[in-house]
Amino acid sequence: MYRRQLENIVEWIRNDKGHALLVTGARQIGKTYLIREALKQEKCDYVELNFIENKELIDIFKDYRDVDELELRLSLATNKELKPGKTIFFFDEVQEVKDIVTMSKFLVEKTKYKYVMSGSLLGIELNDLRSAPVGYMNIIDMYPMDLYEFYKAVGVADNIIEAVHKAFDERRTVDVFIHDKLMALFNIYLIVGGMPEAVKTYIETNDLRKVANVQSNIVELYKKDFSKYNKKEKLILNEVYDAIPGELSEKNKRYYINHVKGKTTFDSVKNNFIWLSNAGVALPVYNVTEPKSPLQLNEKRSIFKLFLSDVGLLTNMFPEETKLMILNNDKDINNGAVFENFVAQELAAHNNKLYYYNNKSQGEVDFIIEYQGKVLPIEVKSGKDFKKHNALNNLLGNNNYRIDEAFILNRTNTSVEGGKVYVPIYMTMFIERTKMNMIIKPNLDGLLDGSS
Repeated sequence: MYRRQLENIVEWIRNDKGHALLVTGARQIGKTYLIREALKQEKCDYVELNFIENKELIDIFKDYRDVDELELRLSLATNKELKPGKTIFFFDEVQEVKDIVTMSKFLVEKTKYKYVMSGSLLGIELNDLRSAPVGYMNIIDMYPMDLYEFYKAVGVADNIIEAVHKAFDERRTVDVFIHDKLMALFNIYLIVGGMPEAVKTYIETNDLRKVANVQSNIVELYKKDFSKYNKKEKLILNEVYDAIPGELSEKNKRYYINHVKGKTTFDSVKNNFIWLSNAGVALPVYNVTEPKSPLQLNEKRSIFKLFLSDVGLLTNMFPEETKLMILNNDKDINNGAVFENFVAQELAAHNNKLYYYNNKSQGEVDFIIEYQGKVLPIEVKSGKDFKKHNALNNLLGNNNYRIDEAFILNRTNTSVEGGKVYVPIYMTMFIERTKMNMIIKPNLDGLLDGSS
């Protein structure tokens, strides 16, 4: 199945000469598979070492005297001829050997091989995985399959996606037949989600019960990791995680700390929220006091919404009757929480930093991001009242904020009313944070020797 990050891994294989590569994210999102696919596609000579399947390999990184000895140990562990300048070492499950990350500088600097690493963040402090010296490691953060990857997996043609993308860029309607088909597939995605094994099971069987079994097994794996890596906090981690759907169903979707049994302050549980976020199994969306760029300067870390990392894992907690109502666009069901979880997941997968705005006088806006150099408010609407958004109107009408445009993600086709752009919710896949051109040449006219 197509994954967008394949291109970045291939780019590293072909062109990078001075960095190790770390691919990180939650369990079961396809990191190992994707690295193998890239190495095979490029016909690389590579060695794979998995530190969970072969725990004895962990000893390689204990009590070595220098990098030469470490390289010798690695060569003995491979049982194959290594080719200087060609062989790539693939270290999988590197969270089992934290030193391997901090050693990346020396491995890259003093050995003749390239190194790609894969690790799950479950139970690992983020700083530990990112402690390698700057300049010696590139990091790719992976997420579950996004909607575009799902569309490709079920067979939507590239030219259809390109046409829809063009319609998004030009703020015009999509062909009605295509719009209806993409919305129907979007409803399926809400149930299947983006965990690769769940998507694969759906494609092979079209059986949503079998998909649900896969999803339930993934959640059980996560919960085993809760106890494996953080035994003292196991019960609280489980409670915080299990409470996410209930918190999202509230009118105000902010996560209330006092709903966690026996806990009343953010400080008493903040490590649990940080842990779940770093593990990649939950997505925090922080409150900002002002919708002004840079948003990070206005964030309040103690006030946030918390979403599951995969919308399919969220809807798997629902009864089968509710799932069928989602698939059939039943008007009697409130899809607000499900739609918002999808949007959080999709925006995060496209490199957007997530915030929301809530002010007593202005009201609440579901998401605030920085997009194409500007602050972009986003409202998410699942029902008929998608044109009711007082808080959004207040932001657009506030001259202090100078917000020119806002998106209202909903079920209907594209339309524009002033600065309000009503966007089909599947078009969230095109809201991507892109890298800005940061090559700036100084203007030295009149400052150089001999200038008049």
